Amino acid sequence: MTCDPITLEIIRGAIRAAQGEMEALLERTAISAFIREKKDFYTALFDADGVMAVGSNVPIFGDICGPVFERFPIGTIMEGDLYWYNDCYGSRGAVSHSNDQVFLAPVFHAGRRCAFVMGWAHFSDIGGLRPGSISPDATDIFQEGIIIPPTKLVHRGATNEAALEIFYRNSRYPATCRGDTRALMASVALGVRRMAEIADRFSADTLGDALAQLLARTETLVRQKLRETFPVGTHRFTDAIDSDGHGTGPVHIRFALTRTADDRFIFDASGTDDQTPGPVNYLMNPDVPGTAFALYFLGGDPSQVCNAGGARAFDEVILREGSLLRPRFPAPLGMRGMTMMRVLAALNGLINVAGTRAPAAHAAYVILLIRGMAAGRPFLLSDGLGVGYGARPDADGIDAVYFVAQENYPVEFLELSYPVRLLRYAINRDSGGPGAFRGGCGIVREYEILAEDGVLAVRIDSVVNPPWGTEGGKSGGPARAVVNPGRNSERVLQPLSDGNALSRGDVLRIETGGGGGRGHPFDRPAALVLRDVLEGYVSTDAARREYGVVIEDGALDAAATDQARADRPATRAFHRLEYVDAFA
Repeated sequence: MTCDPITLEIIRGAIRAAQGEMEALLERTAISAFIREKKDFYTALFDADGVMAVGSNVPIFGDICGPVFERFPIGTIMEGDLYWYNDCYGSRGAVSHSNDQVFLAPVFHAGRRCAFVMGWAHFSDIGGLRPGSISPDATDIFQEGIIIPPTKLVHRGATNEAALEIFYRNSRYPATCRGDTRALMASVALGVRRMAEIADRFSADTLGDALAQLLARTETLVRQKLRETFPVGTHRFTDAIDSDGHGTGPVHIRFALTRTADDRFIFDASGTDDQTPGPVNYLMNPDVPGTAFALYFLGGDPSQVCNAGGARAFDEVILREGSLLRPRFPAPLGMRGMTMMRVLAALNGLINVAGTRAPAAHAAYVILLIRGMAAGRPFLLSDGLGVGYGARPDADGIDAVYFVAQENYPVEFLELSYPVRLLRYAINRDSGGPGAFRGGCGIVREYEILAEDGVLAVRIDSVVNPPWGTEGGKSGGPARAVVNPGRNSERVLQPLSDGNALSRGDVLRIETGGGGGRGHPFDRPAALVLRDVLEGYVSTDAARREYGVVIEDGALDAAATDQARADRPATRAFHRLEYVDAFA
């Protein structure tokens, strides 16, 4: 039976509703803060052959089902089974650091396999070199926790409890690990039930045709957008991360996208620098570029879904083994998030150099882990902090964003759950890149340490290579971490470092970076610059220095502004500390 257009939209909505239920269940029943409060989890639905038909709006997924099918042929998969893995290299980057656990289950209707359901979440500690499992000190993936190859965790409804006990035993916080596992299993089981209900209501054939249409629709639309965006020829863009924390850096990410005369699209990342000793390597699945472009092209349309159709829109993806984006086993991957964020910014850069206006670069979200003892008990505070995103073609960048749908911890939650007191939580003034459209601002957080002692790991990028601005807009402001700011004991920490000692009464100040600006800063209306000053996004000094806007006693000096703006600085295509036509 063919799925008609009306039924297709009903099924699409029903699947989205099932995803929403899965995510709500996981959020409400998980134990760890990174899942429950920060919402570091995702869901996806696949067709009967394991092709992602309805995903979450996260452009980092690869072929989730393939690694399972290699070990467990699809014809042997049975109703009631559940599969589990976190093996980054074994999955070719479908999961990209070991904290992320993937649970995958088939959906059957009347004895026939008709779909698969996936739940994915970041577990707070799975063993490894340091509490939290990710550390800038790591030099191989074995130091980042237990590795689970694709495993049949549940066989026809019977759970392999022994396998789970081995997993829990490798965690420093087994009760948390146990609770998160049960929550993720329950979420996937709910998704299986909801997908079976959809198949029962519309028939497995209609469901299968609906999923095929969603895949084809995404592929068609993405290819159409690629043709509209990229003229025939090769388009290149280079971005960089600052360092791997072990003396290597900057490390360059080089992309080339070629459209041939016969409309083949080839994505080539082989010019990217070599893998690093430190844990910033990003094992990028070949599906990621197409998925990311699909999210960019279709993200504003609620009638579309992000799925494997985006990856199918590319005819070839070239990655070089031994590079930062295709490291050789057992290179460490735990801090790959900062590289992933540069990858996404570089994809925006490709769109800009091709002549279509995409957002300027965003900062990479900041990660910190504080480990220590409080009241005689160990604690682990894993926090991710929002940053500024790049200015959009027709709007300012977004302020204080963590990543996609994830969230910053509320102050009340932090103070109730951990031995810290939040002294300040504010916008990081002047961090947004100046432009006609201003880059989004990062944040400032100050933590007073109430524990007897602690050790801090921090991950900050874009200090040496801040997020670029475009069309005359300037780069965003850098981030930094400081202990005891303004005291005699003040010390500025290395941006990617571990082993930073903290004591009771110390104050840790984190300032996160801002996004790049777009358009000449002198083209920003003076009234908007005044508003930015009054609302705390831009200082009076920066208003004059960067925007040519003179503000005295909270009011605009129009005559002085006209005079300052009469001397209009020249610009070029991109800006990172200085104007350039392209990045090397």
